[in-house]
Amino acid sequence: MASSIGSVSFLALLLLLFLFLVSEASVHDYSKERFVQRGNAFVIHGGSEGLYGSLSEPNSSSSTSASNGDSFIRFEKITFTRTKETAESKETGSSLVQAIIFEVEDRESIGGSAYGGQRAICCTPDLAKMESCKEGAIIYRPSAKNPDWPQVFGVSFEEMDLVASIPSKTIPITKTGMYNLYFMHCNPKLEGLVVEGKTIWKNPTGYLPGRMAPLMNFYGFMSLAFVIIGLFWFSQYARFWREVLPLQNCVTAVIALGMLEMTLWYFDYAEFNETGVRPTGITIWAVTFGTIKRTVSRVIILVVSMGFGVVRPTLGGLTSKVLLLGTTFFIASEVLELVENVGTISDLSGKARLFLVLPVALLDAFFILWIFVSLSKTLEKLQARRMMAKLDIYRKFTNALGVAVVVSVGWIGYELYFKSTDVYNERWQNAWIIPAFWQVLSFSLLCIICALWAPSQNPMRFAYLDDGSEDIDKAESLGFISPGPIFSKDTKSSSPSNANASHGINANLIGDMEEDKRE
Repeated sequence: MASSIGSVSFLALLLLLFLFLVSEASVHDYSKERFVQRGNAFVIHGGSEGLYGSLSEPNSSSSTSASNGDSFIRFEKITFTRTKETAESKETGSSLVQAIIFEVEDRESIGGSAYGGQRAICCTPDLAKMESCKEGAIIYRPSAKNPDWPQVFGVSFEEMDLVASIPSKTIPITKTGMYNLYFMHCNPKLEGLVVEGKTIWKNPTGYLPGRMAPLMNFYGFMSLAFVIIGLFWFSQYARFWREVLPLQNCVTAVIALGMLEMTLWYFDYAEFNETGVRPTGITIWAVTFGTIKRTVSRVIILVVSMGFGVVRPTLGGLTSKVLLLGTTFFIASEVLELVENVGTISDLSGKARLFLVLPVALLDAFFILWIFVSLSKTLEKLQARRMMAKLDIYRKFTNALGVAVVVSVGWIGYELYFKSTDVYNERWQNAWIIPAFWQVLSFSLLCIICALWAPSQNPMRFAYLDDGSEDIDKAESLGFISPGPIFSKDTKSSSPSNANASHGINANLIGDMEEDKRE
């Protein structure tokens, strides 16, 4: 009953995320957005994206072709609507509303300070004398590298009009950089002012934001990599299909999920880049298949670490705990990935991601802890029973996991450093490497698992045997069994020492079997 309620709640959450995050096109859409006070100005953040400079001469006609080499920001149907009370008021004052586009390197050219006081964005009477700015307008100075930037333009309300519109226009981008757009006004009496419309941001090769653009080629290469490993695995699988173990079936599922995930991500980015319309359905499927793959991979590694199918036939009472951990990780990871990817256009990460990433990180840490504790116990059992072939595989598996964890921790440290030192996203051209690294790391670990547990002619070298031979191996390793004399029929009784030895063997075998049952 509880699981059914949980499933319904999860589906409802997915529906809400779909409704709120769905994006209809490669645009920054403004639907009655309200201005928020920042210092002495009232602002709306219109978008932030990394844009590459045009590959050709800027084309004022702005061809709709995705790969025509032009890079631009286009304003379409931008309208500002004020309240009727504000329009009828005779003391409203300035009704100027402006849009400002600036490259992040020129951020210091926005605003000014009078007599060493707090930095202001809007021109005050004191600043009008010092900065030669117009009172009630945005303060800005021309860029040292490009006198035509920042780009500032605006519109004023006429008399009693409730609506003012910015004419459709295109801003060519000739210099590669991180660009920011803000709508601003400086009049506190324009309370209730809202903006509607959209802006389209285009790179020379298509509509993908600069941070996302390299990922399209990356997922293309990853799709090819999964095809190669799939050909190897499936050929071995078909060759020895009679000897295939349940664990190998699980690895097959992970490879298939990986193929689907990489292919869907590639088509998601390719469609978005070419048409300007993000295929939300493909994005959701790509996120879901990726989350299932990560969840199944972690669960497989955990149960293998526990020795399932190698030193124990079942997980016993641990099955429900493993399933609960896997389900919880799937839900937390799915929500995080949906928030981060579905409808995402801006190159800036939202605060919601920081909040949602904590549960995933904690669950990942719990997985790692449980895996290594289980591996330690399994290695001890294999060592005690002298199962040398299985022990060798598990040692290699442990070493691979250890290296992966160390590399992951090091990369997390680098990621924190990267993000903490890149407050204004100036290194956006390298940001794609961070998500790409985790895909490469998980793929590398999958390759190692495929090499260690590939289908073969002799699968029993790492499979659980229920014929008592493993218990005998353990007894032999402890030195309880050794060749003894053959007694004649006249022998009525064994010596006490032989009786005690026999009793010791039986006790150890029974105890070992009971231990496996309890686990």
